[in-house]
Amino acid sequence: MDLFQAMTVYVRVVETGSMTAAALQCEMSTTMVGNHLRALEQRLGVRLLNRTTRRQRLTEFGTAYYQRCLEVLGLVADSERLAEQTLDEPSGTLRITAPLTFGTERLAPALSEFALRCPQVKLDVVLTNGRPDLLENGFDAAIRLGAIEPSNMIARPLIDYTLTMCASKEYLARRGTPQKPEDLQHHDCLAFAYPAGDDWHSVEKQWRLTGPEGEVLVAVSGPMLINSSAGLHQAARTGMGIVMVPDALVEQDLKDGKLVALMQDYQLPSRPMHLVYAQDRYRLPKLRSFVDFAMQMWGKY
Repeated sequence: MDLFQAMTVYVRVVETGSMTAAALQCEMSTTMVGNHLRALEQRLGVRLLNRTTRRQRLTEFGTAYYQRCLEVLGLVADSERLAEQTLDEPSGTLRITAPLTFGTERLAPALSEFALRCPQVKLDVVLTNGRPDLLENGFDAAIRLGAIEPSNMIARPLIDYTLTMCASKEYLARRGTPQKPEDLQHHDCLAFAYPAGDDWHSVEKQWRLTGPEGEVLVAVSGPMLINSSAGLHQAARTGMGIVMVPDALVEQDLKDGKLVALMQDYQLPSRPMHLVYAQDRYRLPKLRSFVDFAMQMWGKY
C-alpha cells in the first residue's frame, strides 16, 4: 500500500462526503477507493468511518486522523516545492488563467516565445472570463481585468485593456459614417452582453466616449446583444453594424482594411489589467520566468 496515496484518498472521502465523489477527484474507481480505506484501517487497526448504504460518518479517531493527514500531506507538498525551488532551470507545469479574448489574441501567440525560452516548462492555460481562485484551482498566475480586490496576492500592473470602435466598409457605405457621438443613436450598434454585476454592464445600452467637450454618454441600440467578443467581431466583418471591441481582436482587420476605425478623436472606455500570483510561489523558477516574460511583453511600468 502507498501510504501517502491512501491518506490522500481518505482526505478526499472526508471532504467530498462520499467514496463516489472521491473516486472522481482521485481519478480512480470507487472499488479502488474502498480498497485504500480498508488497507489504511487494517494498517492502523482502528476504524476510520462508520459506513452504511446511505451515509458515512467519521469515528472519533477518524476525525483526529483526518487532521493529522492534512498536516502530513501539507509537509510532503512543502518538501516537493522546496525541491522544485532548488532547480536553476525553469521546469514543471505552469498553470495560468487569463480572460478569453486577451488570452486568445495576445497571450497564446506570445507563449510560443516563452516556450522557446523555457523548454522544460509545460504550459497549462485556462481561458475564462470568470475569476477562478488561484489557490483553490491550482493556478500559478492569472491575468485579471478590472479592479483588484485587496488580498495577500501580488498584483503587477499591465497595460490597460482598451477598445476600438469600428465597422465594415460595406456597412458605412450603406448607412453613412458617424462623425460625432450623437450620430451613433441613428446606427445599428452591436453590444456585448456583460454578466450581471460586471462594472461594464451599462455599456450594453450606453457607450461612453471622452472628447474635447468631456465625457459623453450615448444611448445605443441595435439588432444584436451577444456575450462573445469574437461573435461581435464576426458580425462587424459581415456588415451587421458598429461594434466596440478589444483592440487585439480587430488589429489585423484594421490594417487589412476589412474594418474601419471610428471616432478616433475620442477616448473609449478602458480597464486596468494585472498579473496576479502568490508571493511565496514567486521563488519557483518557472513562475519567476513567466512573470519576467509577461512584464517585458505587457508591463505598464
